[in-house]
Amino acid sequence: MQKIIPHLWFDKEAVEAAKFYTSIFQNSKINSITKIRDTPSGDCDFVVFDLSGFKFMALSGGPLFKFNPSISILVFYDTKEEVDQMHSKLSKGGKDLMPLDSYPFSDRYAWVQDKYGLSWQLMFSSEPIKQKITPFLMFTQERSGKSEEAINFYASVFHNSKIGDIMRFEAGEEPNQPGTIKFAQFTLEDQNFAAMDGGRVHDFTFNEAVSLLVDCDTQEEIDYYWSKLSADPESEQCGWLKDKYGVSWQINPKLVGEMLQDKDLEKVKRVTQALLKMKKFDIAELKKAYEEK
Repeated sequence: MQKIIPHLWFDKEAVEAAKFYTSIFQNSKINSITKIRDTPSGDCDFVVFDLSGFKFMALSGGPLFKFNPSISILVFYDTKEEVDQMHSKLSKGGKDLMPLDSYPFSDRYAWVQDKYGLSWQLMFSSEPIKQKITPFLMFTQERSGKSEEAINFYASVFHNSKIGDIMRFEAGEEPNQPGTIKFAQFTLEDQNFAAMDGGRVHDFTFNEAVSLLVDCDTQEEIDYYWSKLSADPESEQCGWLKDKYGVSWQINPKLVGEMLQDKDLEKVKRVTQALLKMKKFDIAELKKAYEEK
């Protein structure tokens, strides 16, 4: 069961984008589309979908946040032809951030921003692929050089975690500082992630457009992750928080999804209004709103 789920914030295109992504990735499907009504952004579409067996969520929440390459989606392929085919589909209407080519780390690779602004890294791998899709964090600006500290912190917070292979920048690769991370793999809750330091001049850093949603079964879990991860009280709202590195997380009870998909629209409305008033979610209060007579 996937514990940590990438959550994508779109202006109005969540459903359209989910349909596009599931049409080009194999073994993919849309699990649900829910209309969340009467939010500060109006009525919002909320979509849950799988890409090659990896779960995503997406929200049409208005033009508040824009995608940038600080969090991208790394996809591994076992043939170069698949990299070429996916690059052709994702780059249409978008742009290359690193052109499709052969690189020292992969014989076929591209970093592309699709027509919605979301960034993808497409990589041929000669090694067996254990997890096809991997969220990739790039630490830029004042956070460049902090990726090793961050992944060690995340590994201390989440269960079933470990630090994998780390490649470092060497002398002569300036402006990247020698010893900082060129590429690191790590595992949280048995899920693979990747990270690097972006020592060049970048005009972007982490924001809420891509957040990491932690699915929780109990209030104890919610309390635990909230206390460990939240580092910016002003960013706490409706289950969202920011950690000390600027990464946005959502600490979410699983039952919220079930409540919001209920066919009783009055129940859904009550739950929605209760959610909007909360910072950290309170399961007991949400159940009270849901079951109110």
